[in-house]
Amino acid sequence: MSRKEWTDDKLFFRLLNNKSDKTYWDNISELRSRPNKSVFEKCKDLVNSDNTKKRMIGIDILAQLGTSPRPFYNETMELYFDVVEKERDSKVLKSLLYAIGHNNDNVNQEQIEKLIAFKTSESSEVRQGLVSSLLGLDNNQAIDTLIDLSNDKVATIRNWATFGIGSQIETDNDKIRNALWSRTSDKNQDTKLEAIVGLANRNDIKVKEIIKQEFINGEYGMLLFEAIELLDCVELIPLLNDDLNSGKNHSDVNQEWLKDLETLIDKLEKKEKRTAL
Repeated sequence: MSRKEWTDDKLFFRLLNNKSDKTYWDNISELRSRPNKSVFEKCKDLVNSDNTKKRMIGIDILAQLGTSPRPFYNETMELYFDVVEKERDSKVLKSLLYAIGHNNDNVNQEQIEKLIAFKTSESSEVRQGLVSSLLGLDNNQAIDTLIDLSNDKVATIRNWATFGIGSQIETDNDKIRNALWSRTSDKNQDTKLEAIVGLANRNDIKVKEIIKQEFINGEYGMLLFEAIELLDCVELIPLLNDDLNSGKNHSDVNQEWLKDLETLIDKLEKKEKRTAL
C-alpha cells in the first residue's frame, strides 16, 4: 500500500513513533496535501503539546497545509504567534519561524515586532529562522533587522539576509546599498554574489568593477550571470566568449553552465546590436 493510501491516523502514528527521520518529510508532505478539518485540529493539538517532537510535527504540517490561499490560514497564524512568544526550544523555534516565513504575506506590525525580538538570540538556528520569517517584507523594521543579520557571524545567515535585502524587496535607499556594498567583500562567496545581484537590481553601475574582478578570479556562476544581464554588461562579451570557448575544450566543464553562459552572451549581443541601431 502506497503512502497516499494511508489513513491520516497512520501517517500521524508514523511521524510520532518512527525512530528514524528518514521518511519524516515524506509523511509531512502527504499530510500537507490533506487540508481537512481533522488534520488541522490534530496539528493544533500537537503544536500545543508539552513534547518538542510533537510541536515540531504540528508546526511543519501546518506550514504548508493545502495550496494557496491556505485553508485555516488565519487560525494557523494566530496559533503560531501565540506559541512564538512562549516557545523556548531553539529547534522548535526555528521550525516555527520558517513556518511563519511560508505564510508572512499578511503579517502586521505587532507580529513583525514579535519576530524581530529574536534578532539577538544566541542560537544561530533561531536567527536563521528569523531571516526566513522576514523575507519579502517591505517593512522598515524587518528590513533593518535583515540588514543587521547580513553582518551575522554565521555565513548562512549573512547569505540569506543579504538575499533578503538584495533580491526579495524593491526598496532602495542608502542604508540598503551600504549594507550590500559591505558584503561585496564578504569571505563567503555566495554572500558576496548575493550582494552583487542586489546592487545590480538597483542599477548601481559601480558594481561592474567588482563583476569584472570576479571574472579575473574565475569565481562566478548563475548569480553573476544574473547581475551581468541586469546591468547589460555588453563590455564583458569578449571575456564571456573567451570563457565559453575555453569551456567547450574541456570535457569536465558543466554542460548546463555552458548553455547558460551561451544564453547570456546571446542576450548581451542582441542588446549591443539594438543599442548600435
